[in-house]
Amino acid sequence: MTLGAWFAFLAAAIVIAVSPGPGAVLSMSTGMRHGYRAAVVAILGLQAALLVQLGVVALGFGALLATSEAAFAFLKLLGAAYLVWLGIQRWRASPRPLAADLPVGDRGLFMQGLLVNLGNPKSIIFIGALVPQFITAAEPLLPQYAAIAATLCLTDLLVMSCYALAAVRLGGWLGDPSALRLQNRLFGGLFISAGAALALSARN
Repeated sequence: MTLGAWFAFLAAAIVIAVSPGPGAVLSMSTGMRHGYRAAVVAILGLQAALLVQLGVVALGFGALLATSEAAFAFLKLLGAAYLVWLGIQRWRASPRPLAADLPVGDRGLFMQGLLVNLGNPKSIIFIGALVPQFITAAEPLLPQYAAIAATLCLTDLLVMSCYALAAVRLGGWLGDPSALRLQNRLFGGLFISAGAALALSARN
């Protein structure tokens, strides 16, 4: 991969990361409710899923998912159901101040991030369509995929952290139960909307 190609991929990675999606909703929701440290754990789960998806593409299974209607539909509906479930849980959450929240396990937060990204088959197809354009077949593949993985994950980590930090700052102003209830309904609705959008989406 040439330096020019890497800069082009970096620009594409930034656009992908900044575009609002379930990962951004999860980062903001976790940051606002549980603080920045908890949000970082969930964000690391998002990055782990990106690495898995990139590995799927590198092994050639991304093309299979792109051509198999049944596999795409199954993964899409599974991911949509998980997002809707997260939305219902958030919608029904009691409006307690941050300090009153029960401790949140790192494993649970990490798994939330992992499952949110893994449940979106469109991201695998998108990566499968984007990444090969920046791979030079005549050069060793492992260093190129390593550079792509590092660029994709570090960019997304930075952007999701910015979303989470912004939410943490906003969360400090939402200390009363009515504001917390509104926050729960807002993010619950966003998760449910993201799940519905995923369920109704097509491969292209």
